[in-house]
Amino acid sequence: MAESLELLADMGRDFARSLDIEVTLQSALTRITEYLGAEGGALFLLEDDETTLNCQCCVGAANITGLTLRSDHGIIGRCVQNNAGDIVRDVASDPSFDGSVDTKTGFTTRSILCAPLSVKAERIGAIELINKHGGDGLFDDSDLTLLQVLCSSAALAILNARMASELVEQEKTKRELELAAEIQRSLLPAEPIGPYPIWGLNIPARTVSGDFYDFFELDDGRISFCLGDVSGKGINAAMLMAKTASLYHCLGKTETRPGKLLARLNEEICDTATRGMFVTLVGGIYDPKSMTARIANAGHEPPLKRTPEGLYESFEAEAPPLGIAVAIIPEDGYPEFDIRLDGGALYLFSDGVTEGKLANGKMLGADGVCKILDENSDMSLAKRLRSVVAGLDRGGDLHDDITILGIDSRTEELSTGQGGGKYAPAAPIVPRLEYAIPARAARLRDVRHAVRRFLEDLGYDGTHVPDIVLIIDEACQNIIRHGYGGDSDQWIEIEVALEDFGLVILLRDFADPVDAAEIEPRDLDDVRPGGLGVHFMREIMDEISYLPREGDYGNILRMVKRATEN
Repeated sequence: MAESLELLADMGRDFARSLDIEVTLQSALTRITEYLGAEGGALFLLEDDETTLNCQCCVGAANITGLTLRSDHGIIGRCVQNNAGDIVRDVASDPSFDGSVDTKTGFTTRSILCAPLSVKAERIGAIELINKHGGDGLFDDSDLTLLQVLCSSAALAILNARMASELVEQEKTKRELELAAEIQRSLLPAEPIGPYPIWGLNIPARTVSGDFYDFFELDDGRISFCLGDVSGKGINAAMLMAKTASLYHCLGKTETRPGKLLARLNEEICDTATRGMFVTLVGGIYDPKSMTARIANAGHEPPLKRTPEGLYESFEAEAPPLGIAVAIIPEDGYPEFDIRLDGGALYLFSDGVTEGKLANGKMLGADGVCKILDENSDMSLAKRLRSVVAGLDRGGDLHDDITILGIDSRTEELSTGQGGGKYAPAAPIVPRLEYAIPARAARLRDVRHAVRRFLEDLGYDGTHVPDIVLIIDEACQNIIRHGYGGDSDQWIEIEVALEDFGLVILLRDFADPVDAAEIEPRDLDDVRPGGLGVHFMREIMDEISYLPREGDYGNILRMVKRATEN
C-alpha cells in the first residue's frame, strides 16, 4: 500500500512540473508497467474525430507506437467506449480481442488489463497492460483499482497539458492578430490637423478588419481617396485588405484616373488573390478648388451626394468588384463619374454601416444614414460621421466591419474664410486638433502621437509638451476605466486648441454623467493604483472643469494651460 501511494505521489509531482508531457507519459507508462509486473504496456489517445485511437507510447518487446485502431474496436476500444476498466484473463475467450496486432508483431497476448483515461465525461484514451509476470500470470482486481487511479492522474495531466498548449497557441494567435491590427492601423491615413475636406473612420468587427479607407494629397493639390471592403472575414481578408490598400496608395500617386487605377488593381488581385475572394471598392480624386470629385465604383455600396439643400443622389456601381475577372473590364478602365459638390458633401461607406443594427434591432439602411446626416448637418464632418456610427447598437459583437468616409466641400470655406456660407468663420482661425478614438487602451498611443505632433508643429513650449501629452493620456484612461468600465467601442472625442490666452483641451465621452464634486485626488502618501492622475492634472493645468452636457448623457471635461507671459 505504501509503495502504491509513493508511486502515485511521484507521478503526480512528475506531471505537475513536466515541460514535455510526451516524455513524462513514456516515463509514467514504464513505471506503471514495471510496478504491476506486466510484460508490456501501451497508452492510446483518441484523435480529434474520436473515431480513431493512436498509440502514443509503449513498453515491452513489441514497439507499436503510432499504431492506429478504430475507437470502437477491440478490448481497448470497448474500454474507451464504456469508460470503464476491464480485466480479460483469457483473451482467446473474449470475442472483442483482435489478434491482428499479435500477427504483425509476433507477440503472444494471453491476458489484458485495461483502464480508461478520462476526466469526468470527457474521454481521452486508455492504458492497456499485457501478460502479468509470475504467479498464475493473471491480473486481479487490486491491479485494476491501482491502474484506474493512476490513469485518472495521467488523464488530468494530459488534459491540463492540452489546455496549456491551447492557451499558448491562443496567446500566440492573439499577439499575431494584434500585430496584424497594428499594421492595418498604420495603413490608415493620419488624422488631419485642422480643417480638412476629407475624414474617415474604421471600426473592425474582429481584431483585424477587411475594410479600409485612404486619402492622400497629390502634387497638384488634389486629393486621392478610396474606401474598400474585402470579401470574407479573418486573417485572409486582412491580408488582402493590406495588399489592396498598399497598392492603391502606391499606384494612386501616379495614376490619377480612378477608372484606370481600379483596372490595374483588378489585374493584380485577379493574378494573386485566393480563389473566391474579391474586393468592392470606390476610388476617386477630389479637387478642392473646383469642388469636384471624380470616382469609379467596383461593385461597392453606392456613394451618396448630399446637396446644400439636403437632397441626395446615389451613384450605383456599373462594374463588378476587383478580383472577379480581367476580361470583362473595358480597356479604358472602370466607368467614371464626375460629381460636383458645390457646397455639398459626398459619403462613402461599407455595408457594415447600412446593414448595421439599431437599438430596436432594425437595420440602419441608406435612408437611416441620410436621416442621421440631416440631423447633424451643422456639425463638423468628423462629428457627422461619428454620429452615424454612434447610432449603431454595438452592445454585442459586430456582425461586420464599420467604415465610413466623407468629403465636405464646405470645409474649404472654414479654412480660407471664403464663400460666406454657414461654415465661414467669424473670427481668425484657431489652430485646432480634433481627434476621436474608440475607448480602448490600445488606441491611446495614437492619441499621444497626434497630440505631440500637433503641439510640436505649432512650436508650443517644448518643456510642457510631455506633461500635456501625459495629462490627456491619463484623462482618457480615466474615461475608459471609470466611465465605460473598461475597453469599449464607445467614443472619446479629443479637441486641443491654441487660443490667445492659452491651450484649451476638451475631452468628451458618452458614458453616464459624473458628479464632479465626487472626483477628488488621493493623498500622496496613500500608495496604491489610481487617483494620482487627478492630482497630477490639477498640479499642471491652470483650470479643470466639467462643461454643461449636450443632452442627457456624456461628459465634457475642459482643461486650460494659460499662456506664459514673456
